[in-house]
Amino acid sequence: MTLLETLNSDMKQAMKDKNKGALSVIRMVKSTVMNEQISLGHDLTSDEELTVLSREVKQRNESLSEFERGNREDLAAGIRSELDILAKYLPKQLTEEEVQAIVNAAVLKTSAATLKDMGKVMGIVTPQVKGKADGKLVADLVKTALS
Repeated sequence: MTLLETLNSDMKQAMKDKNKGALSVIRMVKSTVMNEQISLGHDLTSDEELTVLSREVKQRNESLSEFERGNREDLAAGIRSELDILAKYLPKQLTEEEVQAIVNAAVLKTSAATLKDMGKVMGIVTPQVKGKADGKLVADLVKTALS
């Protein structure tokens, strides 16, 4: 089942359940996916769907950190609930230890020694963790491993 089919099914269920919060998030994501599909001119592959979902999650995480910094707990709570809904469509997230193991393996494989080699390591790590780990966490772990 493609992401759009899943979103349509979940949207119908949210309508039946009269769950306005979930319905709003699902509609927003569906709209983003369809816009991406139109701009690319073809049905999205699973990687492209994952990219769209990751972008949506990243935007919400950035908003969440801004709201928390501004002591706007009312808005932060809404963003957290949106993130919970979006998490349903993402693959299982890797733990920090799992990401660290992937980073360590990439460092050994590339024989990277300094921060100048970060691009080589990220080139190997990124495809393995795409959509399964936060990019900032990955970059921080790579920097730590190389310093």
